[in-house]
Amino acid sequence: MNKDTDIQLSGPFKATDGSGRAHDAKAIRIFDEGYGAIDVYVDFSGSISGLHKDKSLIDAVVAQLRTVGYKGPALTAGDSVLQESKLLVLEAPDEFNTFAAGKGWKDLAEEFGDE
Repeated sequence: MNKDTDIQLSGPFKATDGSGRAHDAKAIRIFDEGYGAIDVYVDFSGSISGLHKDKSLIDAVVAQLRTVGYKGPALTAGDSVLQESKLLVLEAPDEFNTFAAGKGWKDLAEEFGDE
């Protein structure tokens, strides 16, 4: 994590995948600014290769986000090229922006008057 550009939304938690295996997540984070669409990064202690579309794993991340105040729709699997062996990247719905703004995220599209 880059302390200058990351906003940590959650610390460590356990996330279970669809086959019932538990994985240790180290943190959920976002970058501090962007253009409307937010990618959510989940850092894991061990490999989660091949699990970036696992519904149970994604649901566990969303459940953890709900414990820190997120109330919107579920997140979805991010672009497969962004996934790494110990990193799960999820796409957040537009409703996530309000939650993220409350944590310090800045929408550059609004700042520069873009639509």
